[in-house]
Amino acid sequence: MVKDKDTKQLILDTAATLFYTQSYTAVGVATICKEAGVSKGSFFHFFSSKQDLAVEVLDQFSHHLGEVLVSKSIAGNLPPMERLDSFINMLYEMQKGFVSDTGHLPGCPFGNMAMEQATQDEVIRKKVEACLSELAQPFRRVVADAIKSGDIPAVDEEATADAMLSYIEGIQLIAKSRNDAEVIRKLGPAIKSIRVEI
Repeated sequence: MVKDKDTKQLILDTAATLFYTQSYTAVGVATICKEAGVSKGSFFHFFSSKQDLAVEVLDQFSHHLGEVLVSKSIAGNLPPMERLDSFINMLYEMQKGFVSDTGHLPGCPFGNMAMEQATQDEVIRKKVEACLSELAQPFRRVVADAIKSGDIPAVDEEATADAMLSYIEGIQLIAKSRNDAEVIRKLGPAIKSIRVEI
């Protein structure tokens, strides 16, 4: 049983790396199996299809980002606007680390998958939508806390959180196109000025 769990996790981790650093379309099941050192039989023992694997990879990305980035920044105990600064700083360091390690800035795994598959695969589109909706919730808490503390006036909390997340996705796309994490450091702090009126 433990061996099965380890094999499944190896396939998930391998696919996550390949999808993130290359693309979903460019990476086939044969490549994933080769990189993971498993047979196609093992792959199909755990996943009915590449699509099925992608859905679990997106869940894993969501869980990982929640633990590594969100819980240590915007879901933390800092004052609301400082949480946004912390998030931007951590995101910048994370993407800068990827550039240092691989020579490339990979951007957001959810944004990447949406840009590539949202018009091609409804199952994957819905999973990306769910992951991004979940990611917006900590921003909504920041907005609510900022209103409560008087840091910002009353705004449409849900729409403002969505606008903040959209801004984050946008600057990561620009940073990826320029292969330059400094875009995040330079443009990121403007997130604090985003407001959607009621």
